[in-house]
Amino acid sequence: MSAIESLLLIAAGVFVAFLLFRLFVSRRSAARNRSATAEAATSAAQPSAADDLARREAARQAAEEAARRETERQAAEETARREAERQAAEEAARREAARQAAEEAARREAARQAAEEAARREAERQAAEEAARREAERQAAEEAARREAARQAAEEAARREAARQAAEEAARREAARQAAEEAARREAARQAAEEAARREAARQAAEEAARHEAQRQAAEEAARREAARQAAEEAARREAQRQAAEEAARREAQRQAAEEAARLEAERQAVEEALRLEETERLAVEAAILRETERQAREARLQAARKATEDAERQARAAATRTAAAKAKGPAETVVMVADDSKVVRIKTGRLLGAHQYQVRMAEDGLDAARQIAESVPDVLVTDVDMPGMGGFELARQVRADPRSAHVPIIMVTSDSEQLRDEAAAAGVNVMLGKPYPEEQLIAHIQRLMGAQSGG
Repeated sequence: MSAIESLLLIAAGVFVAFLLFRLFVSRRSAARNRSATAEAATSAAQPSAADDLARREAARQAAEEAARRETERQAAEETARREAERQAAEEAARREAARQAAEEAARREAARQAAEEAARREAERQAAEEAARREAERQAAEEAARREAARQAAEEAARREAARQAAEEAARREAARQAAEEAARREAARQAAEEAARREAARQAAEEAARHEAQRQAAEEAARREAARQAAEEAARREAQRQAAEEAARREAQRQAAEEAARLEAERQAVEEALRLEETERLAVEAAILRETERQAREARLQAARKATEDAERQARAAATRTAAAKAKGPAETVVMVADDSKVVRIKTGRLLGAHQYQVRMAEDGLDAARQIAESVPDVLVTDVDMPGMGGFELARQVRADPRSAHVPIIMVTSDSEQLRDEAAAAGVNVMLGKPYPEEQLIAHIQRLMGAQSGG
């Protein structure tokens, strides 16, 4: 029962009580009128019966008082009953309102719990996706670390094998030397025995005093020969050690020379492969020139982008003019940012730049690179084309659009350098490098761009 229905019941009860009260008042007035009429008639008929009239009047009044009290009691009971009914109706309405409020609260609680459950499941799903992404990154890092460890282990094994072979060669030479020394020692012992026998014969033929003198001289001669032998053995041992060290150094130099020759040969082959690819790409470009209508369509589409690039280049030239008087930075003062979603490429390029004394900053994708550039502008940007979140072209346009970074040289690395050259030029890229590229080529481009920037 609603509150409006409760109010209606209360109003109806009050109205009924009012009607009962009016009925009671009207009946009492009629009874009094009848009593007054009877009294007037009695007074006219029997003026002498005053005592009897007084008695009857007292009885009448007592009867009226009793009737009035009875009526009041009944009215009070009726009022009490209606009040009880009203209170019961109000209690029922209150309970109904409480039940509806409880149902509404239960419904809202169920809706809240359902929303919390949906939010929890969404959070669990996002957490699972984040965990899967981190697991993939961890596995990629572990795979790169495992390959690096395998390469280092192979190099360590090769070094240990070379050291073992050098040690075996030194041991073989040492054994040969010791055998030669042993043979020389035995020959010296034999000659000493013959000399002793000869001296013994002479000693027996001489006098006792000569015998004693000969023994003394023989002892001195033996001590001198022993000292000479030990000195010769020490000199031979040191010479053998020196020769073994020289042999080991020679073999190490030969190994390093062979590794350097193999590396140079690999680089030569890589350069030849790059030249071959460049020739293939050049032929493809020449064939693409025949499609002149398509190029004109692209020109119309890229006109606006070229205008933006020209504005960015003007800003870059203005910034370069402001820094023209500054001292040219060396590699140790040059900060190169490498933006690539491949951890292996970032590590390889970072090692190459670090070997040439450049300061290196890494970015996992275009968004990470843009955030770092907003905090601190590098001197050179080396970026990949395809990256999640923000690609290389969008990153280049954002760098050119910012006056603080519009002067930064941009080197873009891609496997489709010729097909993307127009779009790269429109985005403000300075150099396009095709994969794979010689390492010296990247260093030469960085040095050239930094030199041109310092020259204004």
